Amino acid sequence: MSAGRRALLAAPLLALPAAARAEEGFPSRPLRIVIPFTPAGTTDLTGRLAAERLAARLGQPVVVENRPGAGGNVGGEAVARAEPDGYTLLLTTIGTGAINFAVYGDKMPYRPGDLAAVGLLTRVPNVLMVPPSLPVQSVADLVALARQRQGGLNYGTAGIGSSPHICMELFGIETRAPLTHVPYRGSAPMLTELMAGRVEAGMDNIPSALAFVRDGKLRALATTGAARSAVLPEVPMMQEAGIAGFEATAWFGLLAPAATPRPILERLGREVDAVARDPAFRARMAELGADLPKLTPDGGSSPEAFEGFMAAERVKWAEVVRRSGARVE
Repeated sequence: MSAGRRALLAAPLLALPAAARAEEGFPSRPLRIVIPFTPAGTTDLTGRLAAERLAARLGQPVVVENRPGAGGNVGGEAVARAEPDGYTLLLTTIGTGAINFAVYGDKMPYRPGDLAAVGLLTRVPNVLMVPPSLPVQSVADLVALARQRQGGLNYGTAGIGSSPHICMELFGIETRAPLTHVPYRGSAPMLTELMAGRVEAGMDNIPSALAFVRDGKLRALATTGAARSAVLPEVPMMQEAGIAGFEATAWFGLLAPAATPRPILERLGREVDAVARDPAFRARMAELGADLPKLTPDGGSSPEAFEGFMAAERVKWAEVVRRSGARVE
């Protein structure tokens, strides 16, 4: 056998140990999860709960860093440009993983291919709310009031491109209610302004808003899931409120820089799947109205399944953005 032929046959054997070594000893130092929104919202809560359980599984501290701005794009870009070694991860949302690519267009600072899927942690519906001072008790009342008032009504969300923002754009399309978006830098400031009546309506993920609804500080009009929320069973779905086919679910998962070695992505993917299935994590998220990923046949997640899920979500929400004209100029 020629020397060249022997070299060709040996190449795959040499590559295998190199791939295996990418995971060997990982992790050997603390990891960092970048949360691209302000503290106190659903993204922050999910990220911190996941970080705590990932740290226990990996045997290394997992530090959380909030880097808000530009609808989550500041944090997303930071991770896309980070060293691709598995030690820096992004707590992605439906905005940073799907909607923003349509809303920001050419202004988007990173592309889908700049980040690699690790795994989906949880999914959660949104809730449409008003302050108790607003004289509406239902979705129909809100639409009627928006049509009666000159200039319509203002509504707040956690930011441009967020799931609540695009949900409300879809709501406006379906109801033809005149609505003006007021974006905030996260859920906490939006909810504060909504409770004070400085915006007339608001949409947010259920976990962020749940305590305020239960305390009577905000009035919930409808949720956006395919079934009534277990934590807000008295609140009708959008479909029950007269908007046929209206369904939208926010989601939260982890991404890594695109060039992260595949063995490390697979290792992290297995750990994220285990966290999503962890009884304590599931119980805490269920208390807030969230659900399991349910991407794989056994009801979990994987890097491949999450990648396919995000691709489908980008197509779905790009169409809503196109219809609504919701773009960052």
